[in-house]
Amino acid sequence: MTISQAVEKVIKVKPFVMESLAEGLINISSLARRIHPTLEKIVGHEVKQGAIVMALNRLVPELVGSKVENYNDLLSMLGDIIVRSNLTDYTFRNTLTIFKSHVNLMNALNDYHDVFFTMVRGVFESNLIVGSSICQIVERMFAHEDCTYKQDNLSAITLKLPKKNVQAVGFYYQLLKFIAWEGINVKEVVSTTNEFSIIVSEDDVDHAFTILKNLKNSANLRY
Repeated sequence: MTISQAVEKVIKVKPFVMESLAEGLINISSLARRIHPTLEKIVGHEVKQGAIVMALNRLVPELVGSKVENYNDLLSMLGDIIVRSNLTDYTFRNTLTIFKSHVNLMNALNDYHDVFFTMVRGVFESNLIVGSSICQIVERMFAHEDCTYKQDNLSAITLKLPKKNVQAVGFYYQLLKFIAWEGINVKEVVSTTNEFSIIVSEDDVDHAFTILKNLKNSANLRY
C-alpha cells in the first residue's frame, strides 16, 4: 500500500476530520504528525512526515470535489420542523406472535388520529415510539411479548425533506453532524422518503430544535 492510499484509508473513516480538511479548517502539518504512527503501522515501514503532508495536500482537492454542491440548496428547502413531546420508546424481541401484537395495537389505535406512533420491525427486534398517553394500550397489547428496552421522557423533532434528498449522498449526515457536534445524544432515528425524525431526551429537545432551525435559516450563507 502506498503512503497516499494509507492516508486516504485513515482520513476517510473520520468524517469530521475529512470535512474539516476539505473546508481548510485543519492545520495539515499538525494532522500529519497526529496520524504519523498509524500510517507507519499500515505501510509497515518508516514514513517521513513530509510525505504525509504531500499526500494530504493531494487528497484535499478530491475531498472538495466529492462534496455535493447542492447541500445548501437542499437545506434551504427544508419544510416545517415539528416537535412532539412526552413520548415513550419500546423495544420488543421478535417472536412468533409479534406481528399479531402489532396488528392488535394498530386496530386499537384506529380512533387515535392525533397520537404520535411509529413502528419499525428489524431482523431480531421491533421498535415502537408512541405518545405516552397510549402506553397502557401498548403494554396491554404486548403483555405477552419480551420487552427488552423502555424509555420515557422523549421528544421527536420531525423535518419535512425536499424530494431531491433521496439523490443527495450524505444528506442525512449533514443534518446529524451538527447535532453530534453539540453533544446531543440521538436516541432513535425514524425516516420515510420525505420525512426525517430524530428522537432525543426532553432535556435536549430545545437545543436540538434550535440547531436544526438555525441550519435551515443559514443554509444560504457562503463562507
